[in-house]
Amino acid sequence: MITSPKTALAAVITASVGSISAFTPQSFLPQRPASTASTSVRSNARPTGRTSSALASTVDPSTVTAKEYQDICGVDFDDKALTDRLTKTAYLYPKHVEVIEDFEPLVDSMVDNILLETGEKAWQPQDYLPDLSQDDWLEQTKELRGMAAEVPDDVFVVLVGDMITEEALPTYQTLLNTFEGCDDPIGTTDSAWARWSRGWTSEENRHGDLLNKYLYLTGKTDMRAIEVTIQHLITSGFNPGARKDPYRGFVYTSFQERATKISHGNVGKLAKDYGAKDLQRISAKIAGDEGRHEKAYQSFCTEILKRDPDGLLMEFGDMMRGQIVMPAELMTDGNDPHLYENFSAVAQRLGVYTALDYADIIEHLVNHWKIGELTGLSSEGEKEQEYICRLPKRYRKLAERSMNKKKDVEVEPQAFSWIFDRKA
Repeated sequence: MITSPKTALAAVITASVGSISAFTPQSFLPQRPASTASTSVRSNARPTGRTSSALASTVDPSTVTAKEYQDICGVDFDDKALTDRLTKTAYLYPKHVEVIEDFEPLVDSMVDNILLETGEKAWQPQDYLPDLSQDDWLEQTKELRGMAAEVPDDVFVVLVGDMITEEALPTYQTLLNTFEGCDDPIGTTDSAWARWSRGWTSEENRHGDLLNKYLYLTGKTDMRAIEVTIQHLITSGFNPGARKDPYRGFVYTSFQERATKISHGNVGKLAKDYGAKDLQRISAKIAGDEGRHEKAYQSFCTEILKRDPDGLLMEFGDMMRGQIVMPAELMTDGNDPHLYENFSAVAQRLGVYTALDYADIIEHLVNHWKIGELTGLSSEGEKEQEYICRLPKRYRKLAERSMNKKKDVEVEPQAFSWIFDRKA
């Protein structure tokens, strides 16, 4: 039995490094003899006047007074207060979690206003594909294949790469569930963050489905080689450097959603140039989804900046000192060890996604979040502010220099298993 506040403090320290269940107010109660306790458990008897189990614990004032307990633990006697305290201090980024919890009502509005209706009211992949249940299904399919035949292989390589990236969706939902305070611990959690994660995933799921079926119907691609690549990519996963931190996670998603929007939009423009109206519509629809999601993630960062500008700037700057990792960088078909680099080179040559786009996205984020106008920063925050505001110009110079060098290099077409080892 604890006989002094010092002894109580030692017990708190010892318990805090063990499991949370070991550190409860009951540990401050005098222990009953084993036989009495076991009899009580078997009979389910409760002392007269006690409330629910969550609030049942009290501390014997002769052992530890209320003031001593609060001085040591920072919470009241009841189980719920202590459990809440321990849950919060278990986070790696407790302040970041506190900040994102503060604007949860905004996330609720995003679920209602950014995400679309589900089910019958939402667009579905079948809306953009031949309907094989109709009498004219063959004519519809022939029309799709006829337009696809005019699209060159290099465009199809980029389209396949974009589709594979979309099909790795399980990896991205897993990533969202690592952001502290934004997770969905039981799979049906009714928090705004969990509902956003599930709703976002349900919308994104349509992109891979639609592109996969379109590519299959064109007959121009080796679907098995593509499926092998998808499985490899999901198995390999990817690490964007978020480190379970919601600040870093939302900086990353703000960047990546815009990059994906640009890529799909540019594929649509190429499809239009080659007369593939159906692919143009498909790409535009997917780019529209990415644009809505981009706005949401950027709004999350705007709210963080209102509450903790120093904190977000420190993470933003640190991420920029590295490089934003593309989600498909670990793709492989099991044969080409440089598949991602070869795919990226084709995308760069076609202008689908380039180093200049990377610089443009950084500039957009700096301007959208008004980084240069932030005030009241710490000295460290001001240094990060200055560093981040210089980035767009710096990256643009590097991108232009790199692209100019590549103009003088003779391009050697590479074979892609996705298109039956034809070169692009």
